[in-house]
Amino acid sequence: MKIGISCYPTYGGSGVVASELALALAASGDEVHVISYALPSRLVQAHADPQQTRLHYHEVVVPHYPLFEYPPYSLALATKMVEVARHHDLDLLHVHYAVPNAVSGVLARSIVAPRPLPLVTTLHGTDITLVGNDPSYLETTRWGIAQSDAVTTVSESLKRSTHDTFDLETPITVVPNFIDPQRYLRFAESEGARRWASPGEKIIVHISNFRPVKRVHDVVEVFRRLLDQHEARLLLVGDGPERTRVEQRCRELGICHRISFIGNLPLVEEILVGADLFLLPSETESFGLAALEALSCKVPVIATDVGGLPEVVRHGETGYLLPKGDVEGMAQAASALLADDEGRGAMAEAARRDAIERFAYDHVVSRYRQVYTDVLAG
Repeated sequence: MKIGISCYPTYGGSGVVASELALALAASGDEVHVISYALPSRLVQAHADPQQTRLHYHEVVVPHYPLFEYPPYSLALATKMVEVARHHDLDLLHVHYAVPNAVSGVLARSIVAPRPLPLVTTLHGTDITLVGNDPSYLETTRWGIAQSDAVTTVSESLKRSTHDTFDLETPITVVPNFIDPQRYLRFAESEGARRWASPGEKIIVHISNFRPVKRVHDVVEVFRRLLDQHEARLLLVGDGPERTRVEQRCRELGICHRISFIGNLPLVEEILVGADLFLLPSETESFGLAALEALSCKVPVIATDVGGLPEVVRHGETGYLLPKGDVEGMAQAASALLADDEGRGAMAEAARRDAIERFAYDHVVSRYRQVYTDVLAG
């Protein structure tokens, strides 16, 4: 097949999943055309590989005219979709994130008509629960979803939220996020997270975009409690609007010497391998891709019992799920795990085993293929 994939190129979950899907499809013989305003970080290495002939990138350039106070990216995106569809004879278009990708996809499909260009839309979370729910975007988001030829969500939780938010009868297929098990193996013998730790320190990791919904302050508060009983180091991976406030809180608590701010990393396996624990105390998570990546790297997860996280983390088996804001409960669960090397090791093995059995890319990509087959047939 010839497949167009449109996504955001940032470090967020939707861009990561779209990039990994593009790589998996290209590896299995499909011709994949990625359409975005920048090359997604996880495609940089593959795009530079001269042996990679099935993966192509098309940049969306938004002209800046004095007339436009806000450059119309959605129109430039639709135009690039049309261009790629016509010149590369795409079989279908798969957009990730509703705003504006789904709406731009519907517009592109209309422009190329009567030539068929089926549109598959994958919803990832904040495009429904935050951005799409905003009155400024709600009606166009609803229309873009309803006009798609197929709609998928990354969790049952997000499927319910989509129906509730937009009062839609549109059929939705759940196709979860996925991992490539080989990524862990490439770094399994490396120092990984231990590069940032002193001998004997337990290593706790948090990865996010540092937005308020991630509750990074709770991560710091949990870690402060752990320091009463354990020699430990916290690795904070990512960047975003809350980082300055989090750094200020670390200074107020006098624990900056125990915390390393790593910034964005294209390959999170580099820092997950060798870690002892992963914290994700989010306000909400439609799936929790960072948690899944931690599990696949043999790192037990302590997270909030919200959204799609119960579909990823098995409470008591691969980690622990606690109520939102229960900093004390998270600290107690984390402390018990850090004190029990044998139990934590058994949980780490169970975490990777479960991640592979349920979320390995070959299982999940085949489900996307079935969606493609259905829309092409229908």
